[in-house]
Amino acid sequence: GKQIVISVVVKQEAVQKIAQKTIQNEVHIAGVGLHSGREVRVRICPAPPDTGIVFVRTDLPTELRTDVAANELEIQAHATNVVATAMSTTLACKDALVGTVEHLMAAFAGFHIDNARVEVDGTELPIMDGSAAPFLQLLKQAGACEQNQPRRFIRILKQVRFTEGDTSAQLEPHDGFRVAYTLIYDHPVFRSHASQAVVDFADSTFDTEVSEARTFGFLDDFERLQEMNLARGGSLENAVVVDHAGIVNSGGLRSDDEFVKHKILDAVGDLYLLGGPIIGAFTGHKSGHAANNALLRMLLDDPEAYEYVSFDDAADAIEVA
Repeated sequence: GKQIVISVVVKQEAVQKIAQKTIQNEVHIAGVGLHSGREVRVRICPAPPDTGIVFVRTDLPTELRTDVAANELEIQAHATNVVATAMSTTLACKDALVGTVEHLMAAFAGFHIDNARVEVDGTELPIMDGSAAPFLQLLKQAGACEQNQPRRFIRILKQVRFTEGDTSAQLEPHDGFRVAYTLIYDHPVFRSHASQAVVDFADSTFDTEVSEARTFGFLDDFERLQEMNLARGGSLENAVVVDHAGIVNSGGLRSDDEFVKHKILDAVGDLYLLGGPIIGAFTGHKSGHAANNALLRMLLDDPEAYEYVSFDDAADAIEVA
């Protein structure tokens, strides 16, 4: 009989649930908002299980902060709360909004953080260097802390596809998490660099493959936007800028595929607005924040297209964790 008891004990030890995570310690970061050009301060705090990622505007008038209206300042990071997708992803709840959330959301996804409270004293997150790397480093400093609830994955059960003109974004079943993207710009700089990339997170990490890819734009567009009082914080410190002849930044690109990898970074951040990690494959063709959000809303509108799953045994979910 002893052997049976031993085997049962071993089996129990082997069962390790994939648990939700929050950050271990509160962390702070500050920087310039890309569109406002203003200094923005961010404080990221641990949050209880099943909270998700919640943004809180700390600069709004105190009369909004009565007990009755306290939740009006909280903005759940969810696809259904996206209110604008021009050049960045903006979330809102009642009178509170917060923009340019995609790079921090990508860092949360890459570091497997399910629950956090993000306090922001402005209308957008700081752009930092234009990538997710500064946010990822910050989360690493904070550390991850396992919680006593299972992590909820969103498993894609059938193909869902959004198309508009020659732009498309789709999700389909896949045993793991994979993001593929094709970038098409009729411009010599883009023609001479990688325009396609696939990152399969079963054998690649967000940290090394994706996190350092910076946002990019055309010099003409930056100048036009600044005339419209937009992109006031945009500079060569936080974006790769392309003119008719080449890359304006003195250091050039961080990698040959930095342009397309940044689109993958954006997609990872936008997809995390489903409220959990995806088990499935995303394919984007010339798509951006608008197509990404339209795709997620299509998915959520079709209950047969996805299911929520948790894993009792970490070994079952090793490729998606």
